[in-house]
Amino acid sequence: MHRRTDQRFSRMPQSESPALALAALFLANAALAFGPWFVRLADVGPVAVGFWRVALAVPLLAVMALASGARPRRLAPALWGVLAAGGLCFAADLASWHIGILRTTLANATLIGNSAILFYPIYGFVIARTLPSRGQGLALLLAAIGAGLLMGRSYELSTRNLAGDLLCLAAGILYTGYFILMARARAVMAPLPALTLSSIASVVPLLVFATLLGEHIWPHHWAPLIGVALASQVLGQGMMIYALGKLPPLVVGIALLTQPIIAGTVGWLVYGETLGVADLTGAALVAVALVLVRRREPAALPIEAIEPRSGV
Repeated sequence: MHRRTDQRFSRMPQSESPALALAALFLANAALAFGPWFVRLADVGPVAVGFWRVALAVPLLAVMALASGARPRRLAPALWGVLAAGGLCFAADLASWHIGILRTTLANATLIGNSAILFYPIYGFVIARTLPSRGQGLALLLAAIGAGLLMGRSYELSTRNLAGDLLCLAAGILYTGYFILMARARAVMAPLPALTLSSIASVVPLLVFATLLGEHIWPHHWAPLIGVALASQVLGQGMMIYALGKLPPLVVGIALLTQPIIAGTVGWLVYGETLGVADLTGAALVAVALVLVRRREPAALPIEAIEPRSGV
């Protein structure tokens, strides 16, 4: 008998409800929305926050993975490569995003940092070689309009914010790469082992980045770092990795827009930042877009079906 080397650590139930995955996706985005707040509260450098976010979470993730029944097994070299690349992408994403958070507005950082709302659904259509259906296209359009409205008054086109915006955009692209790689890992692994191994792969790069930038690494106050580790890495990324294995890229991408909505609410409650009509309208459009992408529709049209065929 041939022994498979790419077996998952534990088998994933095949009868899980999509509604459960959708609930996990919303919970993930709610938890991740608090990340920028913790970054600003911390008394270490922004990249060092990313290092502690992952380093503090890894032991807990490992215990949770073992408690769920996962046991270490041999993995194919290609799968190790996917997990290592995913960890490196995530480390670079956190480094770029956390620096950007301190150089632009909180709303811009959250929205632009989640530009995977556009890139990841596009990847999904390309890999499936399909075009969006009419309803999916409308959902993407509404999501784009909602994103613009959510940015609203907070967006300042200035040299002070431009560097931060560009760093957050780079983070969004890297986050898309992380999504793509982790979706591949989730095809053969349960979520907790996949997240644990990719997190381990991101610890050293984050420490190296923080050291090279000359950041202050050892904290005086641990509360913000423990908060970002538990909320963002354990709960947020844990639920996100679970949802990646259950939901299509379009749903995952548009759901990311719930993060700036929640972050805006945090800003309103903590810092007194009022939410205007544009913000509320943008949130409503995102909600409509999410309803549209969850409706059952006919399969999207394959690209080959509309491409002109040469004669033979």
